[in-house]
Amino acid sequence: MKSFTLIIICSLFCYSNLITAQTQLLDTETKYPVAFATVSFGNGNGLFADDEGIFLFTKKLYADIDTLYISALGYKDLKLPTQDLPKTIYLETFADELEEVSITALPKGKIKIEEEEPVFHDDYHKCWLPTIESEIAVYFPNPSQQTKRITEVYIPIKTEAKDWRTRNRKNTPKKEFSTLFRVQFYKNKDGFPGEALTYAKMVFVATEKNEEFYTLDITDQNIFIPKDGIFISAQVLGFTDDKGKLLPNKKYQEVKTRRGIVKVSTTFRPLLPFTDQIPEKRTFVKRIFLNDGNWILFDKKNISNSNLLATGMNNYGIGYKAKVYYEN
Repeated sequence: MKSFTLIIICSLFCYSNLITAQTQLLDTETKYPVAFATVSFGNGNGLFADDEGIFLFTKKLYADIDTLYISALGYKDLKLPTQDLPKTIYLETFADELEEVSITALPKGKIKIEEEEPVFHDDYHKCWLPTIESEIAVYFPNPSQQTKRITEVYIPIKTEAKDWRTRNRKNTPKKEFSTLFRVQFYKNKDGFPGEALTYAKMVFVATEKNEEFYTLDITDQNIFIPKDGIFISAQVLGFTDDKGKLLPNKKYQEVKTRRGIVKVSTTFRPLLPFTDQIPEKRTFVKRIFLNDGNWILFDKKNISNSNLLATGMNNYGIGYKAKVYYEN
């Protein structure tokens, strides 16, 4: 009985410490939470706030971090010392950064459904191991002049068998996971992902129950493909609890080497299958917390140590469904 009581006291103490270590990001004007903001450590690592703008930072977890760099779409960047970090941080909005891109009056006439099929496979060795430091964007051209409205996005994923020896069998049990993804849309800027098309927070939770690809319904977001094409991106935010709430896990591991402590980013499931079935090079990647988040083309000229590129897997096969409007 004494042992059980001690466990309860310790659990309450740990929970209390987590609560007191939480910081919330709010909009200066509306006082609403700033969901999924980026919290960078300035050293190539960082984390994300959850849907309520809350993130967990303690010196016990991140002893060597003395400054946080906070950013979010539509808000001014903020730099803060970690010493005496306030429990509430207010972010200022940009007044007119995002141009109006929505179409209020759709053309009258026939509607045709257009699909860009996702590309996926079952080869574990030809998959990207996602970390929260990376975002993957795929370019889609728009050769026609018709108005196109994206209604669904297809995100290819690969689940893993609990037992490696039974990985090729049908209905083999899968490794359990629950991972939060964010999907974003960018304009084409000189062949690279440019400005965001929307500030809407489009997220979904992938689990081991998903097969081949996840279908994200974005019909109510009014995402139209610009004349010079569009970039669609996928980014891991972290593991979630059973209710889809982002967990405050440490996003990297510290590994002792002869050269000292090396920070290794945590990899998340599911795996992301890459492909050699797309002839054009249209996949771009960036490191969220490093190099100012600049995009680079995923090819051998930019990335020399990629096993995927070595085997010709140079594209991520995101797909989509769109309504194409034809005027009478």
